[in-house]
Amino acid sequence: MEREIVKHIEQVMEEAMKRYDPSHDALHVKRVRQTALAIAKTLSPPPDMLVVEVAALMHDMADKKYVKLEEGKSLFEHFLPILEGIQAGDGTTAAALLGRDRVELVAKVVENVSWTTEKKLRETGALAPWHSSCKELHCVQDADRLDAIGAFGIMRCAAYSSATNRPLYVPEEDYASNKYPKGYSAIDHFYDKLLHIKERLKTDAGRAMGEKRHQTLATDSKNAWRPETREELILT
Repeated sequence: MEREIVKHIEQVMEEAMKRYDPSHDALHVKRVRQTALAIAKTLSPPPDMLVVEVAALMHDMADKKYVKLEEGKSLFEHFLPILEGIQAGDGTTAAALLGRDRVELVAKVVENVSWTTEKKLRETGALAPWHSSCKELHCVQDADRLDAIGAFGIMRCAAYSSATNRPLYVPEEDYASNKYPKGYSAIDHFYDKLLHIKERLKTDAGRAMGEKRHQTLATDSKNAWRPETREELILT
């Protein structure tokens, strides 16, 4: 029954992600699910594998870049009716299978997965012991961040830039004249976030996977934006 429920959650996710662009589509979510479970299997004692899988599947279903929750509505309150509406053949709902504590944990993990959320918590001194001890969070967080670097990360950055009309590269003189807000381009995103992801991976398995992907990202950045390339952009 558990696998049947998970399959239904996956189907609901696939339908929801049709509204998103290719940088945050169902295939991204499935890669995150696969990586999160692989990381989870390396941990001892193991985390709650069902929470890891469900949180991974739902981690972008309420992404603030695409979805605005009703004012005052918590992520738990957003997810609960979705999970209550998912049923196995015997009538058991996803919410009943998980139980309230697990649904709350899924929502808490999803709420804390994002790089931006963690950055704000870190800057305000609001990180709690839970953030450093929750293995389920670490599995999904590392998996999501790993998909933001390496070859997939480069393609996802370009895809999101295209979807949001974000320029790939902004010359310094255009920043100096305030034509664009500082740090606006896709290349800036590499240096502001993507090249720092390796430093924030939480698990040994995640760090091992991140090392190779980081090198791909760093090499691409270095080669693509060496001085002669910037000169070529000016000449063309």
